[in-house]
Amino acid sequence: MSATWITICDTCRRDRTAPPAIDGTTDGAALAALVERSAAAAGVRTRRVACLMGCDHGCNVAIQAAGKLNYTLGRFEPTAEAAEAIVDYAARHAASDSGQVPYRDWPQGVKGHFVTRHPPLPDDPA
Repeated sequence: MSATWITICDTCRRDRTAPPAIDGTTDGAALAALVERSAAAAGVRTRRVACLMGCDHGCNVAIQAAGKLNYTLGRFEPTAEAAEAIVDYAARHAASDSGQVPYRDWPQGVKGHFVTRHPPLPDDPA
């Protein structure tokens, strides 16, 4: 079974009209640091990317694994609670054969944050 990854947009700003923080940290970078800390303890892999092109939904993350349904979630605040909910959902995604997690098992912190669902890529016959 392939690993589940949390891909985190570290350039996201929840308010695109507001200037970045004085230290240059974006909301996405702040959320990424929190997710990385929580994910390390849960055994879920993370990576940062410069943009997930979901600017209207920032802060954005993608929950992905080869051969499984993949999801984009957004509209998060960069808080420890949001990071823990994202990691909890990713761990449940990892435990699922298809990547689908029953709604009753979703952490409260991810409900209302789903933006897209992508089917697994087809096997390449070549």
